[in-house]
Amino acid sequence: MAVDIQIYAYNCICMETQITLFHALGDPTRFRIVEAMKSGECAVGDIVERMDIHQSGVSRHLRILTEAGIVQMRPDGQKRLYSLRKEAFDQLEAWVAEYRRHWEARLDRFGAALERNRAAGKAAIPEDSE
Repeated sequence: MAVDIQIYAYNCICMETQITLFHALGDPTRFRIVEAMKSGECAVGDIVERMDIHQSGVSRHLRILTEAGIVQMRPDGQKRLYSLRKEAFDQLEAWVAEYRRHWEARLDRFGAALERNRAAGKAAIPEDSE
């Protein structure tokens, strides 16, 4: 019983994390910021130049991305350098892989059913009627 509760709690935590990730990436501006950061660590000013929005807006979006675990900040003197966190993308990849396995299994079953129907259809047609 205790193991079931632990598994349930773990699944709830994982689901909440995924919802937070999707919510953070669901905003077009935040998605563009993440895309701009693919090349590596960026200062806020670099992102402002690429995004053509005010520094306060970029800072707000970076805060949300940081809270979602997508971005991390590293102080470097007067600058704050932001980079993407691999763990967030590992979580997204695991989520996608779960659905990929689900759909591949369904498509494999569908393909097998088509083959059975094809084989049954060929068996039902007498050879001299072709």
